Amino acid sequence: MHDELELLREWDADAAPLTGPARDRARHRLLNAMAHADRPTGTGPGRRRALRLAAAAVVATAVTGTAVLIGTDGSGEDGAPGTSTPRMENAAAVLNGAAAWERKREKEPVAPRDDQFIYSKRIIKETEQKTGEVKTYTDEMWDSVDVSKPSLSMELGREMWEEPAGKGGGVWPPRKWSELKKLPQDPKKLIWAIVSLDLRGASDDRPVSDLDKPNRYEAYWLLGELLKNPVLPQGLRPAAYEALALVPGVKTIPGVKDSAGRTGVGIAHTGREPYDGKYLIFDPASHEFLGFRDERTSASGKKKYVQLSHVVDWGIVDRVRQRP
Repeated sequence: MHDELELLREWDADAAPLTGPARDRARHRLLNAMAHADRPTGTGPGRRRALRLAAAAVVATAVTGTAVLIGTDGSGEDGAPGTSTPRMENAAAVLNGAAAWERKREKEPVAPRDDQFIYSKRIIKETEQKTGEVKTYTDEMWDSVDVSKPSLSMELGREMWEEPAGKGGGVWPPRKWSELKKLPQDPKKLIWAIVSLDLRGASDDRPVSDLDKPNRYEAYWLLGELLKNPVLPQGLRPAAYEALALVPGVKTIPGVKDSAGRTGVGIAHTGREPYDGKYLIFDPASHEFLGFRDERTSASGKKKYVQLSHVVDWGIVDRVRQRP
Protein backbone atom coordinates (compact mmCIF):
# COMPACT_ATOMS: atom_id res chain seq x y z
CA MET A 1 0.00 0.00 0.00
CA HIS A 2 1.29 3.47 -0.84
CA ASP A 3 2.24 5.82 1.97
CA GLU A 4 -0.79 7.79 3.08
CA LEU A 5 1.10 11.00 2.31
CA GLU A 6 1.28 10.16 -1.40
CA LEU A 7 -1.95 12.07 -1.97
CA LEU A 8 -0.55 15.05 -0.12
CA ARG A 9 2.44 15.15 -2.43
CA GLU A 10 0.08 15.29 -5.39
CA TRP A 11 -1.63 18.32 -3.87
CA ASP A 12 1.73 20.11 -3.91
CA ALA A 13 1.96 19.94 -7.69
CA ASP A 14 -0.46 22.79 -8.44
CA ALA A 15 -0.87 24.47 -5.08
CA ALA A 16 1.16 26.23 -2.45
CA PRO A 17 2.99 23.74 -0.20
CA LEU A 18 0.97 22.54 2.76
CA THR A 19 2.14 23.61 6.18
CA GLY A 20 3.21 20.98 8.67
CA PRO A 21 -0.03 21.20 10.66
CA ALA A 22 -2.07 21.07 7.44
CA ARG A 23 -0.24 17.93 6.36
CA ASP A 24 -0.86 16.34 9.73
CA ARG A 25 -4.57 17.19 9.64
CA ALA A 26 -4.90 15.71 6.15
CA ARG A 27 -2.91 12.67 7.16
CA HIS A 28 -5.23 12.00 10.07
CA ARG A 29 -8.29 12.30 7.82
CA LEU A 30 -6.68 9.88 5.36
CA LEU A 31 -5.95 7.43 8.18
CA ASN A 32 -9.58 7.69 9.22
CA ALA A 33 -10.74 6.96 5.67
CA MET A 34 -8.42 3.96 5.39
CA ALA A 35 -9.67 2.66 8.69
CA HIS A 36 -13.08 2.19 7.08
CA ALA A 37 -12.00 1.26 3.55
CA ASP A 38 -12.49 -2.47 4.07
CA ARG A 39 -15.86 -2.24 5.79
CA PRO A 40 -19.08 -3.34 4.09
CA THR A 41 -20.80 -0.77 1.92
CA GLY A 42 -23.32 1.21 3.88
CA THR A 43 -21.30 1.32 7.07
CA GLY A 44 -20.43 4.97 7.40
CA PRO A 45 -17.42 6.23 9.26
CA GLY A 46 -17.77 6.79 12.97
CA ARG A 47 -18.31 10.31 14.19
CA ARG A 48 -14.96 11.99 14.71
CA ARG A 49 -14.46 15.25 16.47
CA ALA A 50 -12.38 17.76 14.54
CA LEU A 51 -8.71 17.17 15.36
CA ARG A 52 -5.84 19.31 14.24
CA LEU A 53 -2.67 17.29 14.55
CA ALA A 54 0.10 19.75 15.35
CA ALA A 55 3.58 19.37 13.87
CA ALA A 56 4.98 18.25 17.18
CA ALA A 57 8.35 17.16 15.92
CA VAL A 58 10.09 15.27 13.10
CA VAL A 59 7.76 14.41 10.17
CA ALA A 60 6.59 12.07 12.78
CA THR A 61 8.71 13.50 15.51
CA ALA A 62 9.01 15.29 18.71
CA VAL A 63 9.65 13.76 22.02
CA THR A 64 12.99 12.41 21.00
CA GLY A 65 15.14 11.48 18.05
CA THR A 66 14.85 9.23 15.06
CA ALA A 67 17.14 6.55 13.83
CA VAL A 68 18.42 4.99 10.64
CA LEU A 69 18.28 1.34 9.65
CA ILE A 70 21.66 -0.25 9.03
CA GLY A 71 22.43 -3.37 7.08
CA THR A 72 21.59 -6.60 8.91
CA ASP A 73 19.85 -9.82 8.09
CA GLY A 74 18.52 -10.14 11.63
CA SER A 75 14.86 -10.97 11.90
CA GLY A 76 12.15 -9.10 13.70
CA GLU A 77 9.61 -10.14 16.25
CA ASP A 78 10.88 -13.63 16.97
CA GLY A 79 14.24 -12.17 17.97
CA ALA A 80 16.33 -14.50 15.78
CA PRO A 81 19.83 -13.06 15.51
CA GLY A 82 21.37 -11.77 12.32
CA THR A 83 24.97 -12.15 11.25
CA SER A 84 26.10 -9.08 13.22
CA THR A 85 23.27 -8.53 15.69
CA PRO A 86 22.86 -10.08 19.16
CA ARG A 87 19.66 -11.90 19.94
CA MET A 88 16.81 -9.45 20.48
CA GLU A 89 13.74 -9.63 22.68
CA ASN A 90 10.33 -9.53 21.03
CA ALA A 91 8.46 -6.25 20.61
CA ALA A 92 6.27 -6.67 23.69
CA ALA A 93 9.30 -7.32 25.92
CA VAL A 94 11.08 -4.22 24.62
CA LEU A 95 8.02 -2.00 25.06
CA ASN A 96 7.18 -3.31 28.52
CA GLY A 97 10.84 -2.83 29.42
CA ALA A 98 10.60 0.77 28.24
CA ALA A 99 7.57 1.28 30.48
CA ALA A 100 9.47 -0.10 33.47
CA TRP A 101 12.49 2.11 32.69
CA GLU A 102 10.26 5.17 32.53
CA ARG A 103 8.38 4.42 35.76
CA LYS A 104 11.64 4.20 37.71
CA ARG A 105 12.66 7.68 36.63
CA GLU A 106 9.58 9.77 35.99
CA LYS A 107 8.23 12.39 38.36
CA GLU A 108 5.04 14.42 38.19
CA PRO A 109 5.97 17.39 35.97
CA VAL A 110 4.87 20.97 36.41
CA ALA A 111 1.56 21.29 34.58
CA PRO A 112 1.49 23.95 31.87
CA ARG A 113 -1.23 26.60 32.12
CA ASP A 114 -3.71 26.85 29.27
CA ASP A 115 -2.35 30.28 28.29
CA GLN A 116 1.25 29.07 27.98
CA PHE A 117 3.28 27.43 25.18
CA ILE A 118 5.18 24.15 25.04
CA TYR A 119 8.65 24.81 23.63
CA SER A 120 10.78 22.10 22.03
CA LYS A 121 14.05 22.15 20.09
CA ARG A 122 15.23 19.34 17.89
CA ILE A 123 18.19 18.57 15.67
CA ILE A 124 17.32 16.88 12.38
CA LYS A 125 19.82 15.12 10.14
CA GLU A 126 18.40 14.37 6.72
CA THR A 127 20.20 12.10 4.27
CA GLU A 128 19.36 12.01 0.56
CA GLN A 129 19.35 8.28 -0.15
CA LYS A 130 20.78 8.36 -3.67
CA THR A 131 23.66 10.78 -3.16
CA GLY A 132 24.29 10.34 0.56
CA GLU A 133 24.25 14.11 1.05
CA VAL A 134 23.49 15.02 4.66
CA LYS A 135 21.95 18.28 5.85
CA THR A 136 21.43 19.24 9.49
CA TYR A 137 18.61 21.45 10.70
CA THR A 138 17.79 22.98 14.07
CA ASP A 139 14.03 23.26 14.43
CA GLU A 140 12.18 24.96 17.27
CA MET A 141 8.48 24.89 18.13
CA TRP A 142 6.16 26.93 20.32
CA ASP A 143 2.80 25.13 20.64
CA SER A 144 -0.14 26.92 22.25
CA VAL A 145 -1.34 24.73 25.12
CA ASP A 146 -5.06 25.43 24.65
CA VAL A 147 -4.63 26.08 20.88
CA SER A 148 -6.31 29.48 21.33
CA LYS A 149 -3.22 31.35 20.15
CA PRO A 150 -1.14 31.05 16.97
CA SER A 151 1.61 28.43 17.34
CA LEU A 152 4.98 28.67 15.62
CA SER A 153 6.81 25.61 14.36
CA MET A 154 9.74 24.87 12.09
CA GLU A 155 10.15 22.05 9.61
CA LEU A 156 13.58 21.62 8.06
CA GLY A 157 14.43 25.21 8.92
CA ARG A 158 11.22 26.76 7.56
CA GLU A 159 8.97 28.67 9.91
CA MET A 160 5.24 27.91 9.79
CA TRP A 161 2.37 29.37 11.79
CA GLU A 162 -0.53 27.26 13.02
CA GLU A 163 -3.68 29.30 13.37
CA PRO A 164 -5.74 29.06 16.57
CA ALA A 165 -8.35 26.32 16.68
CA GLY A 166 -11.98 27.27 16.31
CA LYS A 167 -14.58 26.66 18.98
CA GLY A 168 -14.54 23.01 19.98
CA GLY A 169 -11.34 22.36 18.02
CA GLY A 170 -8.34 20.54 19.41
CA VAL A 171 -5.15 18.70 18.56
CA TRP A 172 -3.80 15.19 18.87
CA PRO A 173 -2.08 14.63 21.11
CA PRO A 174 -3.82 17.05 23.47
CA ARG A 175 -1.70 19.78 25.05
CA LYS A 176 -4.16 20.92 27.71
CA TRP A 177 -3.32 19.29 31.00
CA SER A 178 -6.97 18.71 31.83
CA GLU A 179 -7.40 16.70 28.61
CA LEU A 180 -4.19 14.71 29.11
CA LYS A 181 -5.25 13.84 32.65
CA LYS A 182 -8.49 12.37 31.31
CA LEU A 183 -6.69 9.82 29.14
CA PRO A 184 -6.86 6.40 30.81
CA GLN A 185 -3.62 4.87 32.05
CA ASP A 186 -4.90 1.33 31.71
CA PRO A 187 -3.13 0.24 28.47
CA LYS A 188 -6.14 -1.50 26.91
CA LYS A 189 -8.50 1.35 27.76
CA LEU A 190 -5.99 3.86 26.38
CA ILE A 191 -6.04 2.06 23.03
CA TRP A 192 -9.83 2.08 22.85
CA ALA A 193 -9.97 5.72 23.95
CA ILE A 194 -7.81 6.62 20.95
CA VAL A 195 -9.42 4.47 18.27
CA SER A 196 -12.93 5.28 19.48
CA LEU A 197 -12.49 8.45 17.47
CA ASP A 198 -13.14 6.05 14.56
CA LEU A 199 -15.17 3.24 16.14
CA ARG A 200 -18.47 4.29 17.64
CA GLY A 201 -19.70 2.37 20.63
CA ALA A 202 -16.43 0.51 21.22
CA SER A 203 -16.40 -0.96 24.71
CA ASP A 204 -13.40 -0.60 27.00
CA ASP A 205 -13.88 -4.27 27.87
CA ARG A 206 -13.38 -5.52 24.33
CA PRO A 207 -10.06 -7.30 23.68
CA VAL A 208 -7.51 -5.41 21.60
CA SER A 209 -7.55 -8.33 19.17
CA ASP A 210 -11.00 -7.08 18.08
CA LEU A 211 -9.34 -4.14 16.31
CA ASP A 212 -9.43 -4.53 12.55
CA LYS A 213 -6.18 -4.26 10.60
CA PRO A 214 -6.42 -0.56 9.65
CA ASN A 215 -7.24 0.46 13.21
CA ARG A 216 -4.35 -1.58 14.57
CA TYR A 217 -2.01 0.59 12.55
CA GLU A 218 -3.83 3.76 13.53
CA ALA A 219 -3.58 2.82 17.22
CA TYR A 220 0.18 2.34 16.77
CA TRP A 221 0.53 5.66 14.93
CA LEU A 222 -1.56 7.71 17.37
CA LEU A 223 0.19 6.23 20.41
CA GLY A 224 3.48 7.19 18.79
CA GLU A 225 2.16 10.73 18.33
CA LEU A 226 1.24 10.82 22.01
CA LEU A 227 4.80 9.87 22.93
CA LYS A 228 6.07 12.87 20.99
CA ASN A 229 4.51 15.21 23.53
CA PRO A 230 7.47 16.27 25.72
CA VAL A 231 5.32 16.79 28.82
CA LEU A 232 2.77 14.19 29.98
CA PRO A 233 1.14 13.44 33.35
CA GLN A 234 3.04 10.94 35.46
CA GLY A 235 2.15 7.41 34.41
CA LEU A 236 0.81 8.22 30.95
CA ARG A 237 4.04 7.68 29.03
CA PRO A 238 4.72 4.19 30.43
CA ALA A 239 1.04 3.37 29.85
CA ALA A 240 1.49 4.34 26.17
CA TYR A 241 4.47 1.95 25.89
CA GLU A 242 2.43 -0.85 27.45
CA ALA A 243 -0.46 -0.06 25.10
CA LEU A 244 1.87 -0.31 22.10
CA ALA A 245 2.96 -3.72 23.36
CA LEU A 246 -0.67 -4.89 23.10
CA VAL A 247 -1.27 -3.68 19.54
CA PRO A 248 -1.21 -6.63 17.11
CA GLY A 249 1.36 -6.23 14.35
CA VAL A 250 4.25 -4.61 16.24
CA LYS A 251 7.63 -6.02 15.24
CA THR A 252 11.27 -5.57 16.22
CA ILE A 253 13.97 -4.44 13.80
CA PRO A 254 17.36 -5.23 15.34
CA GLY A 255 20.65 -3.53 14.55
CA VAL A 256 19.71 0.14 14.08
CA LYS A 257 21.51 3.34 15.01
CA ASP A 258 19.89 6.51 16.24
CA SER A 259 20.91 10.06 15.35
CA ALA A 260 23.48 10.10 18.16
CA GLY A 261 25.13 6.95 16.80
CA ARG A 262 23.80 4.65 19.51
CA THR A 263 22.89 1.10 18.53
CA GLY A 264 19.29 0.22 19.27
CA VAL A 265 16.30 -1.91 18.35
CA GLY A 266 13.44 -0.57 16.25
CA ILE A 267 9.76 -1.13 16.89
CA ALA A 268 7.63 -0.94 13.74
CA HIS A 269 4.12 -1.91 12.73
CA THR A 270 3.49 -4.24 9.82
CA GLY A 271 0.17 -2.63 8.89
CA ARG A 272 1.75 -0.44 6.21
CA GLU A 273 4.34 -1.25 3.56
CA PRO A 274 7.21 -0.80 3.73
CA TYR A 275 6.85 -1.13 7.47
CA ASP A 276 10.60 -0.97 8.13
CA GLY A 277 10.95 2.64 6.95
CA LYS A 278 9.40 4.28 10.01
CA TYR A 279 9.78 3.09 13.55
CA LEU A 280 10.54 3.85 17.18
CA ILE A 281 14.03 3.20 18.59
CA PHE A 282 14.92 1.76 22.01
CA ASP A 283 18.14 0.92 23.78
CA PRO A 284 18.45 -2.89 23.54
CA ALA A 285 19.74 -3.25 27.11
CA SER A 286 18.05 -0.60 29.26
CA HIS A 287 15.01 -0.17 26.94
CA GLU A 288 15.32 3.61 27.19
CA PHE A 289 13.37 5.29 24.38
CA LEU A 290 15.87 6.78 21.91
CA GLY A 291 13.59 8.15 19.20
CA PHE A 292 12.03 7.73 15.78
CA ARG A 293 13.12 7.04 12.23
CA ASP A 294 11.19 8.47 9.30
CA GLU A 295 11.43 8.81 5.53
CA ARG A 296 10.09 11.36 3.10
CA THR A 297 9.89 11.85 -0.66
CA SER A 298 10.35 15.21 -2.37
CA ALA A 299 7.32 16.92 -3.91
CA SER A 300 8.60 15.90 -7.36
CA GLY A 301 8.85 12.29 -6.27
CA LYS A 302 12.42 12.09 -7.54
CA LYS A 303 14.30 12.20 -4.24
CA LYS A 304 13.96 10.14 -1.10
CA TYR A 305 15.31 11.07 2.30
CA VAL A 306 15.95 9.40 5.64
CA GLN A 307 15.30 11.71 8.58
CA LEU A 308 16.98 11.34 11.96
CA SER A 309 16.28 13.64 14.85
CA HIS A 310 16.48 14.07 18.58
CA VAL A 311 15.10 16.65 20.98
CA VAL A 312 17.82 18.64 22.72
CA ASP A 313 15.67 20.97 24.83
CA TRP A 314 12.09 21.59 25.86
CA GLY A 315 10.18 23.58 28.43
CA ILE A 316 7.07 25.61 29.24
CA VAL A 317 7.15 29.30 28.28
CA ASP A 318 4.77 32.27 28.31
CA ARG A 319 5.09 33.47 24.72
CA VAL A 320 6.26 32.56 21.23
CA ARG A 321 10.05 32.84 20.68
CA GLN A 322 10.72 32.74 24.43
CA ARG A 323 13.11 29.97 25.48
CA PRO A 324 13.33 28.12 28.81
